[in-house]
Amino acid sequence: MINSVGLELKDYAGSASTLCTGCGHDSVTKNIMAAYFQSGVHPFQVAKLSGIGCSSKTPAYFMNQSHGFNSIHGRMASVATGARVANHNLEILGISGDGDTASIGLGGFIHLLRRNVKMVYIIENNGVYGLTKGQFSATADLESVQKSGEVNPFQSVDLCSLAIEAGCGFVARSFSGDNKQLISLIDAAIRHPGTALIDVISPCITYANNDGSTRSYDYVKEHKVALQELGFIQPKAETLLTEADSDGVSRIEMADGSYLTLKSLAADHDIHDSASALKTMREFRNSDSIVTGLFYLSKNLETLEQKLNLCAEPLAQLKEKDLRLSANFLDKTLDHFR
Repeated sequence: MINSVGLELKDYAGSASTLCTGCGHDSVTKNIMAAYFQSGVHPFQVAKLSGIGCSSKTPAYFMNQSHGFNSIHGRMASVATGARVANHNLEILGISGDGDTASIGLGGFIHLLRRNVKMVYIIENNGVYGLTKGQFSATADLESVQKSGEVNPFQSVDLCSLAIEAGCGFVARSFSGDNKQLISLIDAAIRHPGTALIDVISPCITYANNDGSTRSYDYVKEHKVALQELGFIQPKAETLLTEADSDGVSRIEMADGSYLTLKSLAADHDIHDSASALKTMREFRNSDSIVTGLFYLSKNLETLEQKLNLCAEPLAQLKEKDLRLSANFLDKTLDHFR
């Protein structure tokens, strides 16, 4: 099968994974490949960025034709911001983990969201530091049990709630084992005109798949509740859907003429209302359920490059003559300080 830019799915592959067999992150990798292939994004137009941790190794496993940068721990958000400002023609894809984002990288994460950097930001969230023998991360649930038997005494950091509070215009959560939902969310995130955050519960098969862990495969499957049944319609694809058909399916048009389709399942909340999204997440959290789906969507926020009033030509591609100030301008500037 060939996509709209003349590539096959294999053209979106990378190196063989070195993660533990059964790691949820490998499922996320496959879904990223599928979504970018279906969306017709050429790998060479993508800059994939990461920090440190098991999650941050995964960009090596997909789109080996893409640009890539593996930053230091917790600095992916800062590097992504710089990359987008330097060349807004690139599609920025950031891969991070719960430690990389919710601990050492929390400051950078919040400021990236409030600046609305146009990028897809995927968190592979397993509640542990899998690269350093499974200590609890900041997203581990209160009273979750470690493989060693240790019980987590701290309240978890809910990254989706934080994202909405920081002003992020696309906030979603998914599960690495739910291919249909995750691919649809990534498809929509690619089209979003700002920061699109997807928090993916991605179980660690080695350090968080035990009884008592709230990030094990069995626990997530038993407690997972989907807000909507999601689908995605590529641009120009034929569909018989109306804005809200008789089966309760509604569709949201994205910037390129594609559509994200939603059928409400577990809760009736307005995805365009941030207060409703926060209320829904809180209610499910209090019932010990892991709620997934699209929580919040706003398409009317200014992006960072719009706020900075950047020129149409990417800064990285400007010539010396474009950057050099004229003698007349310099004279006027100096006169201003005399």
